Parts: sequence; C-alpha cells; structure tokens
Amino acid sequence: MDLALLRTFVTVHRAGSFTRAAALLGLSQPAVTSQIRTLERQLGRPLFLRQARGVTPTTIGDELAHKAAPHLDALVEITETGLGTYSSERTLHLAGPPEFTAERVLPALMELSGDDGQGFALRASFGTADESLEGLAAGHHDLAVTTTRPRGALIGATPLCDEEHVLVAAPRWADRLGPGSLRHRGASAVADLPVVEVHESLPFVTRYWATVFDARPAASGTVIVPDLRAVLACAATGAGLAVLPRYLCAGALERGDVVALLDPAVPPLRTYFLAVRTGTLAMPHIARAHEWLLSAAAEWC
Repeated sequence: MDLALLRTFVTVHRAGSFTRAAALLGLSQPAVTSQIRTLERQLGRPLFLRQARGVTPTTIGDELAHKAAPHLDALVEITETGLGTYSSERTLHLAGPPEFTAERVLPALMELSGDDGQGFALRASFGTADESLEGLAAGHHDLAVTTTRPRGALIGATPLCDEEHVLVAAPRWADRLGPGSLRHRGASAVADLPVVEVHESLPFVTRYWATVFDARPAASGTVIVPDLRAVLACAATGAGLAVLPRYLCAGALERGDVVALLDPAVPPLRTYFLAVRTGTLAMPHIARAHEWLLSAAAEWC
C-alpha cells in the first residue's frame, strides 16, 4: 500500500475536512479527494462519510487511523531527526496573545534556543484564541498558546498555567474608596469609577464581576486600548480601575504604581493551553519547544 495515501488519509482523519487536509499537505483539494478514493477502492470499504461541512470517518476509517497513525508519526520522527542528527535550521512558528506571549513565552523560548547551542529560528505572531487555533489547524503555526481548549482530533492541547486576575487602580482611587469599602459594599462601591479595558464588551471586568460579585458591571469603558500593557499604563496614570493578570501588574503593585482594590478569597483565574497539531510532536524542534514551555510554565503559576 502506498504510504502517501495513508499519510493523506490520516491527515484528513485528523483535520475532518478535505480542504483543511489539502492545505496541511500542500496539495489541491481534488488531489486529496482522488487519493482518498484510490485508498477506498484498494480497501473496498468507505473510509469517510461526506457531509455538507467536512467529513466524518466510518468505523473502518477510525480503525485504520488508530492502527496507521502511530506508525506514520514514527516514520516522520525518523526522517525529521535525520537518523540521529539535529538540524538547527528548523523554524518554529508560534502564535499566541500578545501580552502573555511577549512576557512569558518568548523569554522562555529564547532561553531554550541558547541553552545548548542547538537553537532554532523563531517566527511569532499575535492574535486572538480563535485566530491562533485557526492558523494552527491550517498549518501556519507549529504551536499556539490559547485560552480556548480546542476540540476535535486535529489539535491536541495541554494546560499550560493559570493566571490570576487582580482588580487594580491608581493609589488616589484607592484612597478615595477607603479601606474595606469593596469588601463591605461590593461592586456598588466602584460603580461610579471610570474603567480601562481592552474591548468595549469589558471582557476582563465582566469576568471579574461575575466571579467575585456575582453581578454585571454597571459602568461602560472610559478608556479602551487593545493591549493589556497599555491598560496597565493607563490605570497607573489614574485613568480608572482595571482588571489585569497578576503576572503583568506584579511589578507595578510592588512599586506602588497601582494598588489592588480587593483580595478575594477565590480570585478569578484563566487557563492557558499549549496547542499543537496531532502528529507534529514527532518533529524534534516542536517537541523540544513544547516540552520546554510546559516545564517553564511550572514556575509561572
């Protein structure tokens, strides 16, 4: 049996779509369709049920994928490792949210790249969770850091770390509120304060209010800037209150540039996932980066 047909079959099985598999394989969709039909004729059994949106494997298709995929991945690993040699010319393509990627992920990867002389080239791009996962599925990225756990067989995800969210403001706002005001009065204590956020929908403030106060924020955004680092800078100048990841505002809290307005017993958390296309961890440069980031993230929580 032609291994190229099996490779195409496994890619379609993981992608759930001839179109997406074609993009991953660098083939045209008609070529992928033709290869799957050839394999089905050889086996004498249908492997996929064609649907309006994508394909669903038959029981025979699932069985074949379960048996063939590990061996194909092993062959990829052999060819990618060059029978024992490591290529430093590999480029790692990474996607993730701008702030977390810049503050956490990229410094960790720079440490890996220089730790043993077996570095790799790196290309990073920033985007939303959906954008990063779509790019990963399409083969544009090798790894994606995302706050959304992907579904389906094409992409696997491992929890990376949890970030704690903190309600902060400049010291003058904290002085105006007075000690214990939020604890005693709840969200009403800050109902009239201006809000700094990354989007008009107030995603961070809304999540914090729902978790801590069991309420929705009454105020709309006063300052909207699409970067959490800019939100911190605006909050520090007194533009208003903000909800920020602790890792991002820890230095500002220590310096007194901003003050935590509340210390809830159960602070809001958001989980980051490290996502990768199924089978690509057979490639050494992706596997090393994946393992390194999971190890580094143990110090971030």
